[in-house]
Amino acid sequence: MNKAFWKRKEPLNDTQLLMTITIVIFFVMYILAMILFGGGFLHVQQVFDMLNDNASLIIVTCGLTIVMIGGGIDISVGAVTSLVVMSCVLYLNKGGNIFVAVLLAVGIGLAFGLVHGFLVSYLEIQPFIVTLAGMFFARGMTTILSVNPQKVSHVAFNTFREKRIVIPWLGYTANNGNKIPARMELGVVIALACVILVWMLLKYVRLGRNFYAMGGNQQSALMLGINVKRTRFLSYILSGLLSGIAGFVFMMHTGAGNSTNAAGMEMNAIASAIIGGTLLTGGVGNVIGSFFGTMILTTIKKIVVASGLNDPWWQSITTGGMLCFFILLQSIVLGKRAKKRKT
Repeated sequence: MNKAFWKRKEPLNDTQLLMTITIVIFFVMYILAMILFGGGFLHVQQVFDMLNDNASLIIVTCGLTIVMIGGGIDISVGAVTSLVVMSCVLYLNKGGNIFVAVLLAVGIGLAFGLVHGFLVSYLEIQPFIVTLAGMFFARGMTTILSVNPQKVSHVAFNTFREKRIVIPWLGYTANNGNKIPARMELGVVIALACVILVWMLLKYVRLGRNFYAMGGNQQSALMLGINVKRTRFLSYILSGLLSGIAGFVFMMHTGAGNSTNAAGMEMNAIASAIIGGTLLTGGVGNVIGSFFGTMILTTIKKIVVASGLNDPWWQSITTGGMLCFFILLQSIVLGKRAKKRKT
């Protein structure tokens, strides 16, 4: 047999290790939920429902992962998503075109990304302050557009958003004997496409590798000839773009706009990215891990409800506890790896 087969494989880097831990924890958590609670956890539709409800959050988390890998932060993503939803709803209700509504969503997201990227990268203002201002501005603009909830009355759009991808062989048989096929919203396809594209960007494209280099050590990145300002600028543009797409997907899921839409989404996106193995200090992270981080947060919420703890604060408590657990786990794992490298 070829001796190369027996050669020791290269150890996982920090990004791969943290991503692997996240994926393992998700599957262990979900299997335990199947064993302990049964019910919906036994059906594939439960997973599809989790994806349907969180497609927009997955997209936002993809953008935030890029920014965090580069050593930045963007807390405006939820407010931008909300502004996109309200703008597109009002536009469609005035007889607008669906394609133009998509362009409007992307345009709003890009506008915020451009402003944030310029202020952070070229004027060197702290990203937390810049995106905090962007969050307040987007929330204020959403309220100006409409204080009251707005439901989409556009017939063509409603017909489009109600379409489902039906997978009969992944369905289940109800208690009355009826066969219920698995159903997935179109927004999930968009979300998964965003995950794959961002993963390919970070893994195979030079710009993606520049994000890691910039977040790992900015001075080293400069010595390698990387244009740090332009790279950071592009990370915020991508975050804004994905926030715009997320807003349209959010509207596809809810079919309505509200001034409180996507409230807290930025915090959930940050938590998902951290649970997925993305470090706030930058240089380490993977969008696949962020995807499973989102799924872990959703699974926790499902488990809390299945446990009979329907009060909303229980979900917040368990989310906070899980976030602390993962931060502690990352610190321990990376600390031990750092010691091994020194020895």
